[in-house]
Amino acid sequence: MEPYFTDLATAFVRGRLGHPAATIDDGLKAGLRLHKFKRNTELPRVKRVLGMLRGLAPESLLDLGSGRGTFLWPLLASLPHLPVTAIEQSERRVADLLAVRGGGVERLSVVRMDAEHLTFDPNSFDGVTMLEILEHLPHPDLGLCNALSVARRFVIVSVPSVPDDNPEHLHLFSVEQLRQMAANAGCSRVTFEHVLNHRIMLCQTT
Repeated sequence: MEPYFTDLATAFVRGRLGHPAATIDDGLKAGLRLHKFKRNTELPRVKRVLGMLRGLAPESLLDLGSGRGTFLWPLLASLPHLPVTAIEQSERRVADLLAVRGGGVERLSVVRMDAEHLTFDPNSFDGVTMLEILEHLPHPDLGLCNALSVARRFVIVSVPSVPDDNPEHLHLFSVEQLRQMAANAGCSRVTFEHVLNHRIMLCQTT
């Protein structure tokens, strides 16, 4: 297996260096940190969500809180024709995502935005993914409501199912809490799956 998501890492290097023929080796020589693009053993929750997306076959996707790309890079690599809009709050991470787009991955759009304050029009995207996001939000019910408002067909959420020592995790949700949050946001068609230490919730709006 290739050590990197090669196309994405190369795009990042080209975007960062501003050279359309730059390679991963050029990036390493320039001191760019490419570890985020390394292929590691695929996380069970990422693998499962990708399988769900293949079945749902969205025409467009909004990924909330793309972060370092733990889910975004496998997503782009696995569904090579899917237009994806990534939102992230961190200025540094937004710059990294923009470099990937600038280096040639034009189906990736990037916006600096807060999941609790989305400014997209209703039904702007076929689907929305928010993996490992709700537990970080001061108002997770608002985050889920916003996600559902911009999704035409579905929202996929993953959250931890067991306590951990991450100080940034503000919440631990039960299945019933998640189901009630979805119902309060106007979605009653909800299904759950369980993977290693995580819950995955699929809210379908159509």
